[in-house]
Amino acid sequence: MQGFLAVSRGIDRVTEAIGKSVGWLILVAILVSAANAIIRKTMNVSSNAWLELQWYLFGAAFLLASANTLKQNEHIRIDILYGGLSRRTQHWIDLLGHMLFLMPFVILMDVYFVPWVALSYTSGEMSTNAGGLILWPAKALLLIGFLLLTLQGVSEIIKKIAIMRGKMDDPTPFISAHEAAELEGAALAGEISK
Repeated sequence: MQGFLAVSRGIDRVTEAIGKSVGWLILVAILVSAANAIIRKTMNVSSNAWLELQWYLFGAAFLLASANTLKQNEHIRIDILYGGLSRRTQHWIDLLGHMLFLMPFVILMDVYFVPWVALSYTSGEMSTNAGGLILWPAKALLLIGFLLLTLQGVSEIIKKIAIMRGKMDDPTPFISAHEAAELEGAALAGEISK
């Protein structure tokens, strides 16, 4: 199990590094958007390439950070029933969800995206918009995002099994919305009293 956990830690480090670094792409997208708007309004010049670059940057941030979101256990879930279950049952639900739903979906996407991106690259596919960008980088971002999500899914499965077997502590213990609000309130009160 220690070998699998070492692989999981390696995947987690890569995922976290990528997830933290792509946050800067949002800033770049904002700057491109602002510059494009200023140029369009002041010089009456517009470019589809700049608009598409904004989309590429935002898409890259979203796709490349999704694996880190999974690692941090921050994906949206409805915990009306989940929150009332024992932590062991929650781990079983997470494990089965990763194995039966997440992994088949991301692997299917990986398999379909490889030839799709390769065809786009070899054909030199361009945007249908006048003056638009080449499309294969945007399509490659989809592939890379899903590959990262696949790797992180493997890491999450390894961690869930290790937690359930008592080989590691739970890195993301479940906290209900009520408990989270109480903790946040206590932290804010502590900050105010300083």
